[in-house]
Amino acid sequence: MTHRSRFSALLLPFALFASIPVATAGAQNAAEKKLHALLAAYETSLNAGDAARIEQLYTEDGVFIPAGFPTASGRPAVRGAYEAVFKNIRIAIHFTVDELKVKGDFAYARTHSDGTSTVVATGTSGPEVNRELFIFARTADGWKIARYLFNKGK
Repeated sequence: MTHRSRFSALLLPFALFASIPVATAGAQNAAEKKLHALLAAYETSLNAGDAARIEQLYTEDGVFIPAGFPTASGRPAVRGAYEAVFKNIRIAIHFTVDELKVKGDFAYARTHSDGTSTVVATGTSGPEVNRELFIFARTADGWKIARYLFNKGK
């Protein structure tokens, strides 16, 4: 065995070991991109007042925990909760992701949102500022919102 081939043989395990985190990071990156796309779809649907579309973004057993309203469990209840909200207010907000972590088939995002809400009955608008926590689950249909809660404030 030549000096060069021995050196190459010694480097092979290190090269293989070094590639493992890169592959994991690549999978993590792909999941994070899909989760950012899911959050963008949620934001668009929320701003459009589209409860039917929002329902499809949740897992079958998804839970929506809105500030000042009862908890809604399961897709039909989630849709009903959003329909009730949209009868009373229109929302125009933007989410900013503060933290996003993926662990296997689950992930969470801590976000904050800024924008306005308008009372449908009066047309009165005001600031809408919230902190949110999303818990996601990877399903056969891709990433979905499993749990979502928010509260007012920064």
